Amino acid sequence: MKTKVILFALALATASYAKNIKTVVLTVNPEMHCANCEKKIKDNIRFEKGVKSIKTNIEDKTVTIEYDADKTTVPTIIKGFKKIKYEAKEVKKEKPNKQ
Repeated sequence: MKTKVILFALALATASYAKNIKTVVLTVNPEMHCANCEKKIKDNIRFEKGVKSIKTNIEDKTVTIEYDADKTTVPTIIKGFKKIKYEAKEVKKEKPNKQ
């Protein structure tokens, strides 16, 4: 019986620490076109509260950010880009055509 109680308590404690991790894809202006732009973004945006990971794609000129939605929001992340003189906009996913 004690084992069941302990396991239940551990499961409950683990569930309470679950994070609300979300992902946002952004484009930036001026466009990210070289390794220096990529480095500037990664080195500065990683310090924004709630940011968990940053992936850049120079070919698509996009920045993919995983963040903890309990600690920050997309508008707050976009404000972080303004600090480094970039204007960021969220990429809207296109809805597939139904045929």
